[in-house]
Amino acid sequence: MAAHRVSPSLNRLLFAVKYASFQSGCCAVHCNAQYSTIHTPSEKTFDKILIANRGEIACRVMKTCHKMGIQTVAVHSDVDSSAVHVKMADEAVCVGPAPTSKSYLNMDAIMDAIRVTGAQAVHPGYGFLSENKEFAKRLAAEGVAFIGPDTHAIMAMGDKIESKLIAKAANVNTIPGYDGVVKTAEEAVKIAQDIGYPVMIKASAGGGGKGMRIAWNAEETREGFRFSSQEAASSFGDDRLLIEKFIDNPRHIEIQVLADKHGNALWLNERECSIQRRNQKVVEEAPSTFLDPVTRRAMGEQAVQLAKAVQYSSAGTVEFLVDSQKNFYFLEMNTRLQVEHPITECITGLDLVEQMIRVAKGYQLQHKQEDIPINGWAIESRVYAEDPYKSFGLPSIGRLSKYQEPLNLRNVRVDSGIQEGSDISIYYDPMISKLVTYGATRAEALDRMEEALDNYVIRGVTHNIPLLREIITHPRFIAGDISTNFLPEVYPDGFKGHQLDIDTRRELLASAAALYITAQIRSQKVLGDLRVSSSPLECSRWELCAQLEDGSHSVGVTKSGNVYTVEVDGGKVEVSGQWNLASPLLPLTINGTHRTLQCLSRDASGRILLQYLGTSFKVRVLSKLAAEFNSYMPEKVPEDTSSILRSPMPGTVVAVSVKPGDPVAEGQEICVIEAMKMQNSLTAVKQAKVKSVHCKPGETVGEGDLLVELE
Repeated sequence: MAAHRVSPSLNRLLFAVKYASFQSGCCAVHCNAQYSTIHTPSEKTFDKILIANRGEIACRVMKTCHKMGIQTVAVHSDVDSSAVHVKMADEAVCVGPAPTSKSYLNMDAIMDAIRVTGAQAVHPGYGFLSENKEFAKRLAAEGVAFIGPDTHAIMAMGDKIESKLIAKAANVNTIPGYDGVVKTAEEAVKIAQDIGYPVMIKASAGGGGKGMRIAWNAEETREGFRFSSQEAASSFGDDRLLIEKFIDNPRHIEIQVLADKHGNALWLNERECSIQRRNQKVVEEAPSTFLDPVTRRAMGEQAVQLAKAVQYSSAGTVEFLVDSQKNFYFLEMNTRLQVEHPITECITGLDLVEQMIRVAKGYQLQHKQEDIPINGWAIESRVYAEDPYKSFGLPSIGRLSKYQEPLNLRNVRVDSGIQEGSDISIYYDPMISKLVTYGATRAEALDRMEEALDNYVIRGVTHNIPLLREIITHPRFIAGDISTNFLPEVYPDGFKGHQLDIDTRRELLASAAALYITAQIRSQKVLGDLRVSSSPLECSRWELCAQLEDGSHSVGVTKSGNVYTVEVDGGKVEVSGQWNLASPLLPLTINGTHRTLQCLSRDASGRILLQYLGTSFKVRVLSKLAAEFNSYMPEKVPEDTSSILRSPMPGTVVAVSVKPGDPVAEGQEICVIEAMKMQNSLTAVKQAKVKSVHCKPGETVGEGDLLVELE
């Protein structure tokens, strides 16, 4: 029996007051970027809904439920007992320990929670049990409404092989491929050769980029078959695979559909989802810069045809690949609420969660196709606890020591399920939030996104804001020249952060020097000037040395009020601001341009870590004398990483392919690490012999842990 906890009313009230701003930011957008949730008392839906999910999507669903006057029940694992979604709910039930298979995928415990709380309906969110036909069947058997499509639609669209056949029959454009289950690696190679390379190997029951591999030859097909089947079994409990032609350099554009139980169906325009890494979306926008009205309508009508073919009822998404000639091909249908649904809500004004609840209760749609607008432009950045410098984002774990969402800005929406002090663990998806900005035009939405990313404070975990900011400010992205290959094409050698030119380097060094002088002056004022300082309080000019990765720079600084004039690299930079050293944000005006920097850390030795234009830069500012002394200090010799293999991320060792004494070739697999249900093959960087192995299958490893030594 699931452990049931009803939160005390006083605690609930205190939480509601304390996190009022969080709740408004979680699911509502300031000013124009709103959707409408108007509860009509005469339109009876449900008294109590259980949300079978966690994190930001659970909070998102609860927000609409609260507006509609519906009580909510949260389920949680033992490690999530203090999570935000638990505090937001009216009731909470523990359904098991941390592993998803024992908690959020534990159907028995969740069914017990439904019985104990008397929930009349279940919203599954996305992921976990959201597309599980057995779960939907069990709910139906108990007379509990599933806020999603009927079981037959989940079964039909949840199987990529069957869904492709149904799409063909419904006259929906499909990708050439093999319409059956691929059983062995050698069969996969034969089928791939018949189709013609490149091919896409993917899980029949998959989604979210898991269980997907692109293969360009027979060797990659065998490897892709192995990893895809393992990931599919781990993520979905179903290792069946299919193979189809890979459309090279396509766009990934999806159509949001909404249908009721009375035969009515609408398409709610498109979402551009082409910016991806490892087949997982990073930045989305609505509408797409690429579609014209004719293509948009054709895609929308085919999406509705498919929905009607399976008697679909609820919100769902039909995904397409679109080539350079605007030919589009059915990819899959997701029978659930999509992660990126907020951008559709921003441009249509519809609350998709509210619509799902109404449909589940049996009401007809309130709108006709001609009622669906495209008002303005919305962009979503997925903020992850990931290291973007490793394969565009390998998971990071840790505790959020400081967390501040940019909700002070107009037309900014943040869907999150965390708060300061929350843990990002190895057990669940590393998403921190979905940052959404809205504007009357795309340029306005992009400018607001740039500002929001600069004002987003996240400390305690590595995050992908540097990558997100570089994407949305890149000339190709601004021009709409994108495809699913955007990241590897723009960053062929991997993401390196913002690359400074002479002007931005001057800005960075000038800001660091001004910050250093501000801190020096403040330190001399502490305790009535009793502290000894290396420089006098009143000084007409400071001569400094600023050290950046590219070398040392001579810096001259003068100060007038809150304005610093800095001479560096043959140029003059004027920096002004309020210089609040206690604030995580550092809003400055640099040569007349407003910039928001973040001082991530600084110490007495002049080391300053500044987040500037999204990227963290290490700067060391010293007096001329200190810089001269520092030149005599020995440098730390970097570790030779060619003879050791360390884990690039926290995770679980799935397989170890070598033992001491084994010879290995360059590029040979040494071990496999699974993190957030994604399997990563680690290979040797040179030909060598294995000296020692420090891990074994089933072990949990942290980032940087030693796995294997070579000699």
